[in-house]
Amino acid sequence: MKQWVILSGKGGTGKTTVAGVLAHLASQEHRLVLADADVDAANLELLLAPKLAEAHDFVGGQVAVVDPACCTNCGICAALCRFEAVLAGNGAHRVDALACEGCAACAHACPAGAIAMQDRVSGRHFRSETRYGPLFHARLTPGQENSGKLVTQVKQGARLEALAQQADLLLVDGPPGIGCPAIASIAGADLALLVTEPGVSGIHDWGRILGTIRLFGVPAVVCVNKADINPARTEEIRALCAQEQLPLVGVLPFDMHVVEATAHRRPLTEYSSGPASAALRQLWRRLEPWLS
Repeated sequence: MKQWVILSGKGGTGKTTVAGVLAHLASQEHRLVLADADVDAANLELLLAPKLAEAHDFVGGQVAVVDPACCTNCGICAALCRFEAVLAGNGAHRVDALACEGCAACAHACPAGAIAMQDRVSGRHFRSETRYGPLFHARLTPGQENSGKLVTQVKQGARLEALAQQADLLLVDGPPGIGCPAIASIAGADLALLVTEPGVSGIHDWGRILGTIRLFGVPAVVCVNKADINPARTEEIRALCAQEQLPLVGVLPFDMHVVEATAHRRPLTEYSSGPASAALRQLWRRLEPWLS
């Protein structure tokens, strides 16, 4: 089984559009499992219109809770808390759950034993069925942390399913940026497809994600989306790929069919045979040998 991750370094480059197309084309001849690692703003499910099969709570950490019946209002916990999460109240202290980091220092220090640590449900993770294969995805609650941990949980579920089904490919739609979620999505990958666009920020952030990938020793290939809107910048990306010895496997034109396909919740190659669809089919033909 191979594991591919699709990354961009920034949002809005068309990464999920490419992921949906690869899901459509790869599933025609290969057994496939999908994972959406963008847990802060998952949208692969919007494109593939899956049917929900399982849903589970995600426990991202713990939060301190004060029992007002036991609290003596001594104030030791408030003085000890480095995050100013313990607040004075009428007759008893209380904990601001949003400020609490779950370090448990207050629970250990409370002389009355009035503080307990409780699991914090920080989101949910799902297993859904698509017409291309099972999809593992998640939704982190706004304002919550541990997105990297949730990405790892999503990928672990997808990997176990891929092994159980003897799948040929685990395809991971990675998150934008180079933070913890992106790092968690890269771990264990056999190939990284970098989707960029011919703009100043696109080239800059592509360079950042390339540096991150190389820390893990993962081979990388490049796809330029909307290449014809700025030919000069596209040539700059070509030159950078040659300089960095990176295969340029796809050059995609701007195509309004992409918008229409997204509105109809279908991968572009399933919806249209336009210029971008043809370029994406050529991209897949260049990528398929990497499965062997």
